[in-house]
Amino acid sequence: MPKIGMEPVRRKALVDAALRVIGDQGTLSVTMSDIARTAGVSPALAHHYFGSKEQLLIATIRSLLGQLRDDAVTALKAATTPREKLSALIRVSFRAAQFAPETVAAWLAFYSEAQRSEDVRRLLVIYARRLRSNLLASLRPLSTADDAERIAEGAAAMIDGLYIRQSLKSAPISIEASIALTEDYVNAHLRVGDGENYASP
Repeated sequence: MPKIGMEPVRRKALVDAALRVIGDQGTLSVTMSDIARTAGVSPALAHHYFGSKEQLLIATIRSLLGQLRDDAVTALKAATTPREKLSALIRVSFRAAQFAPETVAAWLAFYSEAQRSEDVRRLLVIYARRLRSNLLASLRPLSTADDAERIAEGAAAMIDGLYIRQSLKSAPISIEASIALTEDYVNAHLRVGDGENYASP
């Protein structure tokens, strides 16, 4: 029997273990036993808390998305101007925890699984919409509506693309370089839209 009061601790340990195992192996073809062993619990206990590997994987994605959301909310509260908020969002997207090799590998595995799983696809669509919405909210005061839409789409694509590049171990890109590339893209398009130089934050 699971110990009373241990469920939140065990569930988090299993989610963290799932992220590590998926990241290490670069695939979702891991077993509940692999994850349970890494978490230091029995496979039976893992099934007790999540029911199936699929439900544990969904919980792992939700955990990643929840951390991104919390980080974005904190960063946006600390920024004051729309341009500062935009930079805060870009920096949050490349935080060390999210840009760690095992996390990048796990994200890629989840994107691959989204081609087969409607539940996974739905969660990743939520992530994409949230990122675009946050970018747009900061861009609208800085440009026209059409330009804001275009720049938001481009910046989101750069963020996702730089994650893919990071997975190529032979050509890694640092966190600061990734931030700088995305900032350069945004600044260049804001200058074009305004017809004048736009100072970086």
